[in-house]
Amino acid sequence: MRTEIHPDLKSLPNVTEAEAILRKCVHCGFCTATCPTYQLMGDELDGPRGRIYLIKNLLEQNSLTPASATHLDRCLTCRSCETSCPSGVQYGRLLDIARGFSVQMVTPPLRRRIISSLIRAIVPRRWLFAILLYIGQSIRFLLPSFLKKHVPRRKPGRYEVRQCEQAKVLLLSGCVQSAATPNVTASLMQLLLHQGIDAEVINEGCCGALDYHLGAHDVGKARIRQVIDLLYERIGQIDQIISSATGCGVTILEYPQILADEPDYRDKAEAVAAKVVDVVSLLEGMPFRCRGKQVSVHTPCSMQHGMKLVGRVESILTAAGATIVPHRNGHLCCGSAGTYSILQPEISNKLLARKVHDLESGQPDVIVTANVGCQLFLGEGANVPVVHWVEYLADNLVQD
Repeated sequence: MRTEIHPDLKSLPNVTEAEAILRKCVHCGFCTATCPTYQLMGDELDGPRGRIYLIKNLLEQNSLTPASATHLDRCLTCRSCETSCPSGVQYGRLLDIARGFSVQMVTPPLRRRIISSLIRAIVPRRWLFAILLYIGQSIRFLLPSFLKKHVPRRKPGRYEVRQCEQAKVLLLSGCVQSAATPNVTASLMQLLLHQGIDAEVINEGCCGALDYHLGAHDVGKARIRQVIDLLYERIGQIDQIISSATGCGVTILEYPQILADEPDYRDKAEAVAAKVVDVVSLLEGMPFRCRGKQVSVHTPCSMQHGMKLVGRVESILTAAGATIVPHRNGHLCCGSAGTYSILQPEISNKLLARKVHDLESGQPDVIVTANVGCQLFLGEGANVPVVHWVEYLADNLVQD
């Protein structure tokens, strides 16, 4: 794809990166076949190829129309298009760059501005999010349906988190996961205890994904630097940094790319990313035995398209004794996509209904996933329990 970047944008490092990504696109259209929003809406501008043209126009004209911004906002950033792209176009990165310009060029509708501001003000502040979540759960039966579906039911803690300070394995707790699904980290600690492995849980704060993917790059980068500073001071004393939320994990792995133009943090970001491992890679090969159930596995987009960890959860659970129930359209997004289910509820709910139908088609006993957002969103639409796969493993573990 030939580009003529606007003179006022040429000197910006992100624009140079975006131009290089654009030039890889050969207009083949393979991406449209795997795009959830294109499949739903049938509009070329609501598919990756159409959005790439919109981004090209943005960079050439240094302007963006409200209609074009709407098409960019409708993207889930699931990155299914990246998996199907024969040219290796880094579409997710290109969209992040474009959204940074979009929020400066186009004033979003008032409703979106209010909701986005509230999300960004509350969710990354763990203490505030935890308090409001507790209040919401306490009065959940009084909430209107549109709000109730975003407030997960409270679940009692099943395991005590017994951690070893200064351990070689560091577990990230996550801002949303620590408040909404704390049993995930507790279950992981239980599994590691079963294997005789010491680990320490760390309160790393928000990884920066929420702000950054909403186009608030400066705030997102500030949060990223805070996480890097916290982890880097211990980088020589730890062997692995474990993420059990794939949305956070894929963002941390991309820290070096996000901070590529910051010499003071680029090397630190690379050192931190080099230690980050998804929990599936930590537990692979460990001898677990669990009570056999019919399990439907939902692989989050961040896991299969971002980290390219496909089929790994299924392998671990099968080896442990579970029966994996196959289903169609495993490559498609469930509609959660971070804040997408709140900001784009109509599209999101349609994707959820289709995903739940596919996951439940084989009549599983339980649905498992690997990311907190997917877990909560699927849980509100499914007719069977939805848990993180490490929770399933811990809850059904057969002690030797």
